Amino acid sequence: MTWLLLCIGLLIAGYFTYGKFIERLFGPRPELDTPAVTMADGVDYVPMSDKKVYLVQLLNIAGLGPIFGPILGALYGPVAMLWIVFGCVFAGAVHDYFSGMLSVRARGASVPTVVGQQLGSFAKHFMNIFAVLLLLLVGVVFVLGPAKLLGDLSGTTVAAWVAAIFAYYIIATLVPIDKIIGRLYPIFGALLVFMSVGLLLGQFASGNGFHSGGLDFGNLHPDGLPLWPLLFITIACGAVSGFHATQSPLMARCMQNERSGRFIFTGAMIGEGVIALIWCSLGISFYESPEALNAVLASGGPAAVVHQVSTSLLGMVGGVLAILGVVILPITSGDTAFRSARLIIADFLKLPQQSLPKRLLIALPMFVVGYLITQAEFGVIWRYFGWANQTTAMIMLWAAAAYLAKEGKLHWVCTLPAIFMTAVTFTYLAHAEIGFGLGMQPATLIGLGVALAFTVAFLLKYRPAGTPATVEEQP
Repeated sequence: MTWLLLCIGLLIAGYFTYGKFIERLFGPRPELDTPAVTMADGVDYVPMSDKKVYLVQLLNIAGLGPIFGPILGALYGPVAMLWIVFGCVFAGAVHDYFSGMLSVRARGASVPTVVGQQLGSFAKHFMNIFAVLLLLLVGVVFVLGPAKLLGDLSGTTVAAWVAAIFAYYIIATLVPIDKIIGRLYPIFGALLVFMSVGLLLGQFASGNGFHSGGLDFGNLHPDGLPLWPLLFITIACGAVSGFHATQSPLMARCMQNERSGRFIFTGAMIGEGVIALIWCSLGISFYESPEALNAVLASGGPAAVVHQVSTSLLGMVGGVLAILGVVILPITSGDTAFRSARLIIADFLKLPQQSLPKRLLIALPMFVVGYLITQAEFGVIWRYFGWANQTTAMIMLWAAAAYLAKEGKLHWVCTLPAIFMTAVTFTYLAHAEIGFGLGMQPATLIGLGVALAFTVAFLLKYRPAGTPATVEEQP
C-alpha cells in the first residue's frame, strides 16, 4: 500500500511539474478562439465547460486498457507499476497533450491530418488507414469485454449483450456529442470515481499487502515471458496509448480556451494512470503469487479477476457497482472510438457530417465491419490491438517532435519517448506470433536498428527554425 500511494503521489507530482513544463514549452494562447467557437456546428463542434470536457476525455480514453492491461502486467510484479508511473508522466501525458493541442491549432483536425501536417502526406495517408483499423479494433475489444462481464452477471448470452452494446454505439456515434455523451458521462464519471476509490479503500481496509514479503523488482512472470518488449505492449493505456491520439481531437472540438489543455489532456492521462496503478496493485496483492493470478487469468481472463477482486473487497452490492464501472469504461470508449473513425473517414472523403443521412452513409458499413471482426478470437484481436495502439503512439510522438523541432523548441521531450516506442513496437512485431516470430535477440536488434534509423532520419530532416542548410542543400 505504501508503494501504491507513493506511485500515485509521483503521478500527481508529475502533473504539476513536468506537465507544467510541457505546457510552457508548447505555449498555449488563450486569446485565440478555439474550434469549438469558430466552427460550432451543433454536432461535433460543441462548446462545453472544462469540467465536462475533462470528464468526457477521461471516459473516452479509460476503456478496458487501464484495467485489463495492468492486470495482465501484474504478472511481472511491482516493476509493472514503475512503467505506469514513468511511462505516464514522460510519454503518455506528453503524447496526449500534444495530440490534443495540435488538433486545436489545426481546427479540431483528426489525428491523420495532424500527423500529415508535421510528417508529410505519406504519413497522413498511412494514418488514415491505420487509425481507422485501430479504432475498429478498439471498438470491437470494447464490445466483447463488457459483454462478457454483463453476461456473467446476468446469466444471459454474450451475443445478446454484444447486440445491445452495438445498438448503443450506433446511436451514440450518430447523435450530436452533447446529447448522449455530454449528458450521461457525468453520471458514469461518478460511478468511475466510486469504483476507483472504493477498491483502493477496500484494499487498504483488507490489510492485503504484497504476499512476497517485500518489493521484488525482478521479472516475476510465472511463464517466464520477458519484460522487454512485452510489458510495454501489455500495459498501454495507463502508460502511453496511441488510442488517445484518436480521442483527443473530439475534445479539441469542444474546449473553449487553450489554457484548459493541461487540465483536460494531461490531467485525464494522469487520472487514467491512477486507475491503472490501482488495478495493477490489486493484481499483485490480492493473490498469493503470480502463479495464483495466472491460474485465474487462464480460467476466465482479466474479467474473472475483476469479478473476484470487486466482490471480495466491496461485497456483493459494492462489487456489482464496481463491475458496472468496469463495464462502463470500455463502453464509453467504444462509442467514441467509432465516432472518431466516422470523423476520420469523413475528413478523408471530404463528406460534411451535419446531416444524419451522410453520417449513416459512413457509420452503417463501419459497424458491419466491426461486427464481423467480433467473430474472431478475442485473444488474437487483443494482441493486434496492443501492437496497433503502441504503433499509433509512436507515430504521434514523432509528429509532436517534428512540430517542436520546426518551432525551434526542445523536441527531445517527444523525440526520446518516440525513439523508445519505436524500438518497442518493431521489436514486438519482429518477435510476436502476429508478426514475424523471430527470436528475441534478432528481434531486439531489428527494433533498435529501426529506432536508430528513424532517429537519424528525423535529425537530418527536422532542424530547428533558423538552422542554416549545408552548401549542397542551398538552391
